[in-house]
Amino acid sequence: LIMSLAMWKWTCLVSHLLLSTTVSPLGRQQPLHPKRPFITFTGDRAEGNFNHLVVDERTGHIYLGAVNRIYKLSSDLKVLVTHQTGPDEDNPKCYPPRIVQTCNEPLTPTNNINKMLLIDYKENRLIACGSLYQGICKLLRLDDLFKLGEPFHKKEHYLSGVNESGSVFGVIVSYSNMDDKLFIATAVDGKPEYFPTISSRKLTKNSEADGMFAYVFHDEFVASMIKIPSDTFTIIPDFDIYYIYGFSSGNFVYFLTLQPEMISPPGSTTKEQVYTSKLVRLCKEDTAFNSYVEVPIGCEKNGVEYRLLQAAYLSKAGAILARSLGVGPEDDILFTVFSKGQKRKMKSLDESALCIFVLKKINDRIKDRLQSCYRGEGTLDLAWLKVKDIPCSSALLTIDDNFCGLDMNAPLGVSSMVRGLPIFTEDGDRMTSVIAYVYKNHSLAFVGTKTGKLKK
Repeated sequence: LIMSLAMWKWTCLVSHLLLSTTVSPLGRQQPLHPKRPFITFTGDRAEGNFNHLVVDERTGHIYLGAVNRIYKLSSDLKVLVTHQTGPDEDNPKCYPPRIVQTCNEPLTPTNNINKMLLIDYKENRLIACGSLYQGICKLLRLDDLFKLGEPFHKKEHYLSGVNESGSVFGVIVSYSNMDDKLFIATAVDGKPEYFPTISSRKLTKNSEADGMFAYVFHDEFVASMIKIPSDTFTIIPDFDIYYIYGFSSGNFVYFLTLQPEMISPPGSTTKEQVYTSKLVRLCKEDTAFNSYVEVPIGCEKNGVEYRLLQAAYLSKAGAILARSLGVGPEDDILFTVFSKGQKRKMKSLDESALCIFVLKKINDRIKDRLQSCYRGEGTLDLAWLKVKDIPCSSALLTIDDNFCGLDMNAPLGVSSMVRGLPIFTEDGDRMTSVIAYVYKNHSLAFVGTKTGKLKK
């Protein structure tokens, strides 16, 4: 089992998860077996950090996105292939990039930070997106990392101008009889006129096709995207939506986000900025993005609020956990890590909580909100889109579990927070990552911490 931690610098660890401690159902730490050696892979320190890791579920091969490098490793961490992605002459102020037209900004040797790494199983290729040239992606053959394509001629090919790793998240929606889709979510770094914060793109069979990464639908008025209005930045100058995790389930694609909001504390006449964790949901087949709904999520234990999302992972309930939650063993469960409070995104407090959400219950809350809005109750309540006071419009229609919106009452926000079930808290060593799976009817979770510990 492989687990990537946010604090990794140079060494990628793969083990049989022989951990120093385990957590009992009552939260007590118990000793495990004596430590056995980990298998390690160390990159070139001169190249910088490792950024992303994906594992081919068919072969066990590991693909590692780093600064200026993509590595293909065997399951025992032997280097099989490397592909160089940088550095190259660039300037982040060049838009379009200088590879398309002459740029008047000074060009300097610039590192290529891997921002997204996805396996496209259907076409046997790796999608590796970096920070150079406003977010250009390479399509690499899985076998030998041969470059199959690198679209850069159109503005749709520049996916994100943010240079930090962890600023982009992608979800592939696969079809048997047509081209796949890539739902791409990204921080826009103050450039909403250039980059949509969420969009759906075409993944063509031909890696060099003209339509690769084109919007699934785009005309003069409607497109498969959500853009942050420029005037939002006049209210919150450093506004952005940060995407922590993404996945697909049933007819929907989901992203888990952190985003700033201005609130008025009780008894205060001035507003202050806080961060709110929200789940965003879109229908897979919604080309106009009328189905966009976001709902705030958080966690509370013993009167302590955990509101800053750190990590998440989708798993199944398993028979034993399912019984205690009143759901089926195959129901989707969202494992999440939150840190305490909601004010310090960049300097999260060390107190953290592992919480679980039943995805069906979140969807039920969204359905209730859609039904009330289409009865004409309340407002759209989406503060960042400056539509907080726009009233919902009434329409006579049936809204079921798979309702995908109309060109009205969208995009929509849910005002009341969905609270997760806290199952473990850590006060000193902030949890930063989580994975989970079902083993012999038990749902097991593994968390990584700020100091590089693993907890089972």
